[in-house]
Amino acid sequence: MSKLYDKVVSSISNNKTVIENYFFMTALQILNSLFYLLIYPFLIRTLGSESYGLYIFAMSIVTYFIIFVSFGFDMPAVKIIAENVNDKDIKSQTLSAVFSAKIYLEAIALLAFCFLILSVPSFRHNWMIFLFCFIQTFSNIFFPQWYFQGIQKMRIVTYIQLTYKLISLPLIFLLIKTSSDLWIFVLITSLISFLGSITSHLLIIIKHKVPIHILPLSDVREWYKTSMPFFLTSSTGVIKEQSIIVIIGLFLGMKDCALYDLANKIIMVPRTLLMSINAAIFPKVIANIKVELVKKIINYETIIGITVFILMLLFGKWVVVFMGGESMALSYPLAVILNITILTWLVVGAYSSFIFIPNERNYFITKNQLVAFFSFFLYTFIGLIYEKSVFVLVTSITLSGLTEIIYCKYLVRKHKLL
Repeated sequence: MSKLYDKVVSSISNNKTVIENYFFMTALQILNSLFYLLIYPFLIRTLGSESYGLYIFAMSIVTYFIIFVSFGFDMPAVKIIAENVNDKDIKSQTLSAVFSAKIYLEAIALLAFCFLILSVPSFRHNWMIFLFCFIQTFSNIFFPQWYFQGIQKMRIVTYIQLTYKLISLPLIFLLIKTSSDLWIFVLITSLISFLGSITSHLLIIIKHKVPIHILPLSDVREWYKTSMPFFLTSSTGVIKEQSIIVIIGLFLGMKDCALYDLANKIIMVPRTLLMSINAAIFPKVIANIKVELVKKIINYETIIGITVFILMLLFGKWVVVFMGGESMALSYPLAVILNITILTWLVVGAYSSFIFIPNERNYFITKNQLVAFFSFFLYTFIGLIYEKSVFVLVTSITLSGLTEIIYCKYLVRKHKLL
C-alpha cells in the first residue's frame, strides 16, 4: 500500500505542470459553459423562446465566421510554442504570424458579413443583434489561448476570464427585463469576451515581454498552407453542429430548437470537463510519444466516455427538469443520445493528437472529418424522409461520431500506425 501511495505521489509530482495545465484549461471551459447554464433559466423566462431563439440563431451564423478567422492555426502554433518555450524570438514570430494571418481573414469575414446582412431581409431587420454577436470574431484574434496552452500557464487567463464573467452577471440580471432587451444581453456578453481577450493579449506583450507585430501577407502565407488541414477539420465539424440548429429551426420550429439547445447545454458540462484532456497532455506526450502510451490513452478515454454515458442515463432527467421544468422533459432522451458524442470526441481527439499528427498524417484528420460531415447529412436526409423529428438530427450527429471512430481505426490498421 505504501509503495502504491509513493508511486501515485511520484506520478503527480512528475506531471505537476500537465495536471495544472489541464485543470485550468478545463476550468476555463467549465466557466464558459457554466456561465450560460447559470443564466439559462433567467434568460428563457425573461427573453422568451422567440428572442432567445434569435440569439441562438445569430450566434450560429457568427460561429461560421469565427471558425473561418481561426483557420486551424491553434494546433500547429501550440506545437511550436511547446517546443520553444524559452525562445522569445520564436514565440514572438509565431504570435505575430498567427495574429497577422487572422487579421487578414477578419477583413474578408467582415466584408462577407456585411454583404449577408444587407442581402437577407430577416438578417437586415435584426442587424443589431447580428452585429453585436459578430464582435466575438475579434475576441478570437486577440485571445491566443494556444500560446498559454503551449507554455502550460493557463491559470492567469482563467482568472482573467472569470473576473470578466463575474462582472457581467449583475449587469445581465439588472438590465434585462423583457424580450426587447435582447440586444443588451448580446452586447454585454460580446464586450465581456472582447475585453477578456484584449487583457490576455496585453499580458503577453507587457508581462511576458513578447512583442507582437503585424506581418505582411507574404510572410504568413505558409501558415495558411500548414493550417489548412486543421481548418477543414474544424470547419466541417462546426458546419455539422450548427446545421442542426438551422435545420431544426427551419423544419421543426422553435420549441424543438429550445429542446435541443437545453440538451446540448447539459452535455456541455461533462464535455468541457473532459475535452481538455488531450490538449493538456499533448505538450508532454508529443516530446516522448510511445505506442503503448497511446493505446493506454485511447483505452482510458473509452472507459471515461462510457462512464459518463451511464451517469447521464441515471441522473440526466433530474438535471433537465431542474433547468427547464417538466415542459422541457423531452430534452432528457435527447441529452442521453447526445452524450454518446463525448466518447467519440475523446477517442477521435486521441487518434488525431497522438497518432495522426506525430506521424505527419494531418490530412487523415481532414479525411475523417469529411467522412463525419457527409455521413451526418446522409443519416439526416434518410431519417427525415421517414420522420420529421428532432430525434432524427440528434441520432444522426451521434451516428456520424461513431462513424469517425470506425474510420480512424481503419486508417490506423491500413497504414500500420500503431
